[in-house]
Amino acid sequence: MKVKMILPALTEAESPFWRPIKYSLFPPLGLATLASYLSPDDTVELQDQHVERVDLDDRPDLVVIQVYITNAYRAYAFADHYRAKGSYVVLGGLHVTSLPEEAAPHADTIFLGPGEETFPQFLRDFRAKRPLKRYFSAIRTLEGIPPIRRDLIKRHLYLVPNSIVVTRGCPHHCTFCYKDAFFEGGKTFYTQAVDDALAEIDRLPGRHLYFLDDHLLGNVKFASALFEGMKGMNRVFQGASTIDSILRGNLIEQAAEAGLRSVFVGFETFSPENLRQSNKKQNLQKDYQRAVKRLHSLGIMINGSFVFGLDDDGPDVFKRTVDWGVSNGITTSTYHILTPYPGTALYTDMQRQGRILTDNWDLYDTRHVVYQTRRLSAEALEEGYHWAYREFYRWSNITKASLTHDSAKHMLKHFLYSGGWKKFEPLWNVLIKTRSLENMLPLLEAILAKVRTKPEPAVEQPLPASSTLTLQ
Repeated sequence: MKVKMILPALTEAESPFWRPIKYSLFPPLGLATLASYLSPDDTVELQDQHVERVDLDDRPDLVVIQVYITNAYRAYAFADHYRAKGSYVVLGGLHVTSLPEEAAPHADTIFLGPGEETFPQFLRDFRAKRPLKRYFSAIRTLEGIPPIRRDLIKRHLYLVPNSIVVTRGCPHHCTFCYKDAFFEGGKTFYTQAVDDALAEIDRLPGRHLYFLDDHLLGNVKFASALFEGMKGMNRVFQGASTIDSILRGNLIEQAAEAGLRSVFVGFETFSPENLRQSNKKQNLQKDYQRAVKRLHSLGIMINGSFVFGLDDDGPDVFKRTVDWGVSNGITTSTYHILTPYPGTALYTDMQRQGRILTDNWDLYDTRHVVYQTRRLSAEALEEGYHWAYREFYRWSNITKASLTHDSAKHMLKHFLYSGGWKKFEPLWNVLIKTRSLENMLPLLEAILAKVRTKPEPAVEQPLPASSTLTLQ
């Protein structure tokens, strides 16, 4: 059987926001994971439109397309094209799970939720010529899943080919989280067996790893055993965590000892009222600055995530957020305009209130306002979002943030990482066009080299009594 797997490019691929390096970071592991269930006799091709042109001249027996909200229209076009040629087309992913009735007319079969259980069931049905129209994931487990088909990944097209996922979902349920709806109807957070995760890590060449898990530290027992097993592997890695996990216990120290050098942290907002409205309980009454100091004491760089446009945000939110990030030495900041994704509690609430302005999914990219705002106009929100990016990544602010660290080595690492991420787009474009991204891995590993200063104790402190954190 000839099988084709496609990850269509997000809408930013044809917009002024397109940054080739941002979308040349990680290979499509979801599709490569599903490919591991195919027969050794099957011919398989995996194409990622972010880094290559999708060949539409072929006629595979089976086409598998992964659908996100801002690639939905392009995914449907690919699906319609291949169905017209006689291929059997299946669609799955976040957007299909959120809006199955929208996706179904473009597919022969759709998948709702994770595919580790349903895709092998579908393959058995398909080979027996009795596939169902719809498969829903009810059993959630990662036990016994076969190794990812990394042979299908064109490693030279990505800066970080050693991406890995060892858990699924998240133990928290924020109202605006797109992925939360994906796991509805079953376990919402589960892990691999530690030995299986370590075996997958051991398969990967080089030193650098990037854990794409939504919350790598979400299961303390699993994460602790994983980090213990990684000691001595001589790895450097990046991942994601919550404020709560950074402040609680000594798990973050174990992660640092195992090689954690950079972490994505969802600060999101400084307003307790916004946190309550978003059900982001893991951030309530947490001291952001203490978490930052603890990470920096371990030599861990921080990619802070912030959301603009929550109902308690006023016109000052942009400057306060940027100033806080710079003064606290946040290495990189990722800003988002609040986006009510279909399938989330936020979308349901706003739809009920008549606040959803458009269902043009191309605009649901966290860069456009798609809902009726409260304290900020849509124009002010979009303008403030763009201002925040420009301001945070000014050379003067990159330098200022770098100088907040205690050691010259940490200062230099911060400066190179932050500046390299945003200020050298022409160089990244040359590397991408010449297919030389892998050559930058030794430099990335050098920047992620170990730095350690005075340890910061794990003591939790509440937010100030005022409705907003004091930004110092």
